[in-house]
Amino acid sequence: MGSLFRSEEMSLCQLFLQSEAAYACVSELGELGLVQFRDLNPDVNAFQRKFVNEVRRCDEMERKLRYLEKEIKKDGIPMLDTGESPEAPQPREMIDLEATFEKLENELREVNQNAEALKRNYLELTELKHILRKTQVFFDEMADSHREEEQVNLLGEEGIRAGGAGAQGQNLKLGFVAGVILRERLPAFERMLWRACRGNVFLRQAMIEDPLEDPSNGDKVYKSVFIIFFQGDQLKTRVKKICEGFRATLYPCPEAPTDRREMAMGVMTRIEDLHTVLGQTQDHRHRVLVAAAKNLKNWFVKVRKIKAIYHTLNLFNLDVTQKCLIAECWVPLLDFETIQIALRRGTERSGSSVPPILNRMETFEDPPTYNRTNKFTHAFQALINAYGVASYREMNPAPYTIITFPFLFAVMFGDLGHGTIMALFGLWMVLKEKPLAAKKSDNEIWNIFFGGRYIIFLMGVFSMYTGFVYNDIFSKSLNVFGSAWSTNYNTSTVMSNKALQLDPKGMDYAQTPYPFGLDPVWQVAPLNKIIFQNAYKMKISIIFGVIHMLFGVFVGLFNHRYFKNKMVIYCEFIPQVIFLVFLFFYMTLLMFIKWVKYSASATDVAYSEGCAPSILITFINMVLFKAPDENTGDCSPYMFAGQSGLQKFLVVVALLCVPWMLLAKPILIMRGRKEAAHQPIAPYSNENGDADGLNQHNNGAGTQAGQQPAQQQGGGHGHDNEEMSEIFIHQGIHTIEYVLGSVSHTASYLRLWALSLAHAQLAEVLWNMVLQNGLKQDGWIGGIALWAVFAFWAVLTVGILVLMEGLSAFLHTLRLHWVEFQSKFYAGLGYAFQPFSFEVILESSSSSSED
Repeated sequence: MGSLFRSEEMSLCQLFLQSEAAYACVSELGELGLVQFRDLNPDVNAFQRKFVNEVRRCDEMERKLRYLEKEIKKDGIPMLDTGESPEAPQPREMIDLEATFEKLENELREVNQNAEALKRNYLELTELKHILRKTQVFFDEMADSHREEEQVNLLGEEGIRAGGAGAQGQNLKLGFVAGVILRERLPAFERMLWRACRGNVFLRQAMIEDPLEDPSNGDKVYKSVFIIFFQGDQLKTRVKKICEGFRATLYPCPEAPTDRREMAMGVMTRIEDLHTVLGQTQDHRHRVLVAAAKNLKNWFVKVRKIKAIYHTLNLFNLDVTQKCLIAECWVPLLDFETIQIALRRGTERSGSSVPPILNRMETFEDPPTYNRTNKFTHAFQALINAYGVASYREMNPAPYTIITFPFLFAVMFGDLGHGTIMALFGLWMVLKEKPLAAKKSDNEIWNIFFGGRYIIFLMGVFSMYTGFVYNDIFSKSLNVFGSAWSTNYNTSTVMSNKALQLDPKGMDYAQTPYPFGLDPVWQVAPLNKIIFQNAYKMKISIIFGVIHMLFGVFVGLFNHRYFKNKMVIYCEFIPQVIFLVFLFFYMTLLMFIKWVKYSASATDVAYSEGCAPSILITFINMVLFKAPDENTGDCSPYMFAGQSGLQKFLVVVALLCVPWMLLAKPILIMRGRKEAAHQPIAPYSNENGDADGLNQHNNGAGTQAGQQPAQQQGGGHGHDNEEMSEIFIHQGIHTIEYVLGSVSHTASYLRLWALSLAHAQLAEVLWNMVLQNGLKQDGWIGGIALWAVFAFWAVLTVGILVLMEGLSAFLHTLRLHWVEFQSKFYAGLGYAFQPFSFEVILESSSSSSED
């Protein structure tokens, strides 16, 4: 937990690995996930590195595995996922994996090609079957129409002549073509035939009721059978070109009925044979995919681990002898021994006799920031990192945010009912953590909720607490312990008079306060409730805000003391605390004095509720050095003796802190530079001579400075090469930001009051306009109405008051922490520690493959 308050101490190390043992050692470090390697070949192209061929082989294996995965998902075969992560295979096992994947891919492609060819033949035979059936119907209809025409021709002379003409027409030789076409292309096809052939063709068509399967992509398509009658070779050529243009498939169709019947019988026989072969082909394909599905997840893990190892090895340098790999890496000092044990274990696995060497290096670079987290603290640390990663060894706001974030959220969201809904949802995700995490959903919104399950649970629990304090549950109050106040009004007056306000003077008080939270009597009348809670919530918002900001300033003191930056303590921290305490903390003290000193039961008129001065007016008069109005009768404008003189003293000292923050630090830096410029260089000599001694002295100083490079930056040093004008400008901006920010940030905490009031009023409006209407009906009609109205009220409660209002309160709480709290001490200028970890690589690979 120590690294949660301040990041881990990091060290830059140099790692020497024998070439034969490098793979196994990097594999062990990947399983450990505690080493961040640096790229020692930044100018080398990715295609010119030593292990580029191995990376390409891994890419090819991944491509084959993705092809297998696509085919498995197409067939709906479940893939076995044990949740275990197999170790990275040895380099010699890559050949076996490649051969296995090559065999599976070739076998599957061959099966798919054969299946596609069989499906194409099956489709053609099916279309031919439908053509033979439909054309037989066409010819039968034509034969019936000719017989009717001959019977009509026998009735008279004109009929005889017509019959003669018909006989001549029958002697004409008509050709025809038959085929199938997509149903949506048929209208355009018919129009084109009519226009191109000038109406000299006769088209008959019939729909195929059952959809046909496209062999190329497996989609279902609807087609129609057509037969076109024409005369002459010219029309025949034209018709065939039109059919070709509309991608219609033509099939041979015999003219004689007996030939058509024989062909149909042959087609049916071939269809049955093809159906049997297709079934056997699909069974073989299914068996291949089922066998591959059992190992596919493990294969993906192994290949990705191999690829990650070779990608990391490409970051290393080769020594002159080409037998040793050299790496540089950031290592947490607490895990130094663990990393050495992992390296020795990797050396033993590889069979190498040369042990690895891990040396610490001195550097002027800023180390990465590493805060250890668990599943509970990870979400809170993610909120902080979204603002900015902490500078090296800077105070981490996350442990304080664990408490302050849900509490400030609850101040705005305080409702016992809504908080219970949120807490139960968070508790469900926490209790079902393992099965929910195993599902690995690709829904981004759900992943955000699940990642912040502990935050949601704490926000719900804290909201239940503040809702109990506010005595507010779904906009209604609870009388759990019995009210300590009793009114003289009757029930009808209290229930019907919406403008009723309760006066403490006209009420009997039992002299024992309500045990916990607000007394329910103050929420009887709606108008009285708003007035009473307004003043209460506004004051506690300011009190919480000032305490929160003061805490942030004091957290900055820990940074200054750790980095041994006394100048910042004397020139910034002390005036900042004085300015905040003398003005704004004094204002909060006035609130407590007013609460304690003035009451409705006071015997002295000067301390009655009517004589209590306004805190806001008092604070404004204090800052403006304006005397209060003395003509107030028996009331005193001051709360205690000597208040006027004390307030003037506080304002004067607070105003003196402004030039203190503005000028003290630049002046001290300027004086230090002048003293350093006039300080003579002391001679330094040893037995080797003056020059060598001076060089050794300078090198030692550089080494000492290199041990804490980031500490100096984090502590506010680093002004040695900065011009004095820039220092003055920077300090002026910092001072103005703090002074004006103290005012604006204090006012910004009023959002606690505003959102709490808005949430309570929305809940009350929803109750009065929705649920209350369902309670007005009697009898069985009222039961049905209440059922429907309650369902509508519940949906609006969850959708608006819990989700939307909860999101609004969450964002405002995030703003109070990022701006009002963290700006007092948090720089956030570091960069995160990103170790070489198989777990992180596999998670990112799986999420990208799902996307």
